Amino acid sequence: MQPFAALDGALLIDKPSGPTSHDVVAAVRRQFRLPKVGHCGTLDPNATGLLVLVLGRGTKLSEKLMADDKLYAGRIQFGVSTDSHDADGEITATLPVPLLTLDELNGLAAEFVGDHMQTPPMVSAVKKDGVPLYKLARKGVEVQREPRLVHIYRFRFSSYADSVGHFELACTKGTYVRSVAHELGQKVGCGAHLAALRRVSSGKFNVANALPLDAVLKLTTAELEKRVIPFLKLAAGNSG
Repeated sequence: MQPFAALDGALLIDKPSGPTSHDVVAAVRRQFRLPKVGHCGTLDPNATGLLVLVLGRGTKLSEKLMADDKLYAGRIQFGVSTDSHDADGEITATLPVPLLTLDELNGLAAEFVGDHMQTPPMVSAVKKDGVPLYKLARKGVEVQREPRLVHIYRFRFSSYADSVGHFELACTKGTYVRSVAHELGQKVGCGAHLAALRRVSSGKFNVANALPLDAVLKLTTAELEKRVIPFLKLAAGNSG
């Protein structure tokens, strides 16, 4: 087996709001002229936070790393529903928000903890016959989606005021937090959407150890090498 190169491994990026996860991959590949770059878990364009990139032979570990549990923080806006269940979508309904205390909200959030059959939203990267659902949604086409089993370890609000709740949610891979926001809005009876989302961690990786995308793109190749978590550490389950 050939020895591993300095850029065979993982790179932790703090994704800004705006670009897609694919945009981030393309920017790093182009800037450093890397033939193979991938990512371990899509973040929606408006979402921020930890995006784990795999470089070179590190891409062989993408499935392993993608399977890690995730921790998110964000805001949910109650009283306003959208077709995408987040702030990117078109508003579909606006309803008055009932009086709600933080304790009552956390009582409802606790009902989501545990195994949960979740149907992917139409505006998502899940594919139907090889076509991403979001492309079908743009054409006004809605198709049957298979529910998927996800697990929510923790869902709790730290504050609630002016119809906006700040929360933290720990879950398995593949969980659509915006679908959770939508379903919670239905439980409250006024609708809701995910106003903001930030991925805090994925497995042993934390956004505190990530660099913003613009800072990464200013690195020299030698500086980038120092930021890459080597393949052998990843394979051994060591993120340090």
